[in-house]
Amino acid sequence: MQVVHQIHTHQVRRLSLSEVIAALTYALDLTEGQPPGHCLRCCWIGFHIGQRIGLDITALWDLYYTLLLKDAGCSSNAARLCELYGNDDRGTKRDFKTVDTDNISQLVQFVLTHTGVRGNLAERFKRLLQLARHGEQLATELIQTRCERGAQIARQLGFGDAVANGIFSLDEHWNGRGKPDGLAAGEIPVNARIALLSQVMDVFHHIGGKQAALTEIGRRSGTWFDPRLVEAALGLSDDESFWNALHDDDIRHKVVAMEPESRVLILDDDGLDRVAEAFSQVIDAKSPFTAGHSSRVALYADMLAGKLGVGEARRRWLKRGALLHDLGKLGVSNSVLDKPGELTSEEWDEIRLHPVYTQQILSHIVPFQELAAVAGAHHERLDGNGYPNKLTAKDLSLDTRIITTCDIFDAITAERPYREAIPVAQALEIMGRMTGTALDTDCYDVLVESMSEMKNT
Repeated sequence: MQVVHQIHTHQVRRLSLSEVIAALTYALDLTEGQPPGHCLRCCWIGFHIGQRIGLDITALWDLYYTLLLKDAGCSSNAARLCELYGNDDRGTKRDFKTVDTDNISQLVQFVLTHTGVRGNLAERFKRLLQLARHGEQLATELIQTRCERGAQIARQLGFGDAVANGIFSLDEHWNGRGKPDGLAAGEIPVNARIALLSQVMDVFHHIGGKQAALTEIGRRSGTWFDPRLVEAALGLSDDESFWNALHDDDIRHKVVAMEPESRVLILDDDGLDRVAEAFSQVIDAKSPFTAGHSSRVALYADMLAGKLGVGEARRRWLKRGALLHDLGKLGVSNSVLDKPGELTSEEWDEIRLHPVYTQQILSHIVPFQELAAVAGAHHERLDGNGYPNKLTAKDLSLDTRIITTCDIFDAITAERPYREAIPVAQALEIMGRMTGTALDTDCYDVLVESMSEMKNT
């Protein structure tokens, strides 16, 4: 068996937490339907506001990671949002970020133009009626879910109350009409106040440039936003270097360099494991049908790798690749992921993009570039009939073959929107017919052996 794309480990020792998180924020942008770099630009904006109001180094560091991770919980409400609106969750989220919820005409217009547009008239009317009757309750439910999961992810990564509470309270408004707790004014953590302001600034800057962003935050001063923070943001209006950075393709490196130097954290192997595990939960929260998928694939991959004689250091990297192999699914609409019927050709095209997104995002982290190629090829086949690049056996490493085998096994044995879970014995029988074409025979044989051992323990 020819093995390519070997995973090297020597570079990890100098990898900072900010480098890894900054790169992975591109996945959070995907699930929110935002242009690439949204979280990074929010961090750039908010950090400068924090400096202008005189936050100390410790507070700025907490603010920095609040801004990068503000959307860490957003995948957790995607399926419910899609169910309620009957529409593409990514587009719905993207457009909702332009709505001032204190403006009833904007809110009504949004609901009318985004609800049930893909269904028939009766279905659309039913959804509109539900939102009219229970809209406030449902909105709180969606935000509560996202806020709780985002704060949980932050804590799992090792951050304290300042970061977790900042993420949890992202949607609270200065006038007390935000969610989920209706906090007002000084009750809202300052990190949350800055994060929401930064988010709106980036959204409107993308739509209409500097003046659109400044006009919008000025209009919402005292309702959504702390007037003192708006004043600080308006004070940046003549700083051309600040605004030019928002158009810079190199914004990620600028944001990484902006982290307070005295607080930079260099990740060890345990730290990298925590990041991979946390983001695997972000991935799996996207759909109820993928709950635990990434963790199980990682478990199976580690088990197979051990039996195939893969060394311990390389197994650890392979496990991270397995945890993150579906990172790109955050860029696929739940209207496609959770569809109970047959997919259209356009929907299949969307599905086939997810390993491309995975590879692109992981490639932003230099020591992960080889791992990106491994994870991004998990839907390729030995016979060249896979996707996205139609690679053949000579191009597929043992690492990829292991992840592919484990991914297919878990997909078959898990419940899906279009079928019930398939028993292990039947799943292995199905996979046996795929060896030599889609699946590596050695990997399959070891999987069968492993399942037999698990059954007999």
